[in-house]
Amino acid sequence: MTVQQEATQGIVLTEGAAGKVSALLAQEGRDDLKLRIAVQPGGCSGLRYQLYFDERAIDGDIVADFGGVQVVTDKMSAPYLMGATIDFVDTIEKQGFTIDNPNATGSCACGDSFH
Repeated sequence: MTVQQEATQGIVLTEGAAGKVSALLAQEGRDDLKLRIAVQPGGCSGLRYQLYFDERAIDGDIVADFGGVQVVTDKMSAPYLMGATIDFVDTIEKQGFTIDNPNATGSCACGDSFH
């Protein structure tokens, strides 16, 4: 895992994750989308991550650029994501985005939620 850049909000997007996001954005054919990372109530451990493309700009958003990929976090989610590393893995066992979050004190078996 190679870390590309650390954002002001403390989120780190690896080169692999930035490359995958760039490829997905190219497939969409839109240059107005950003990767939004949010924390929402839910999941079996209390909180869950949401990663999705978003064109909106919400008051208080924190935006960082990772090699041309804009990552957006809302001001309520930012404290939960401080120091988190977003990576993309592509192995025979697993494919997808992973989040390594030092703020998570525990997680569920499915890996989608934390507390």
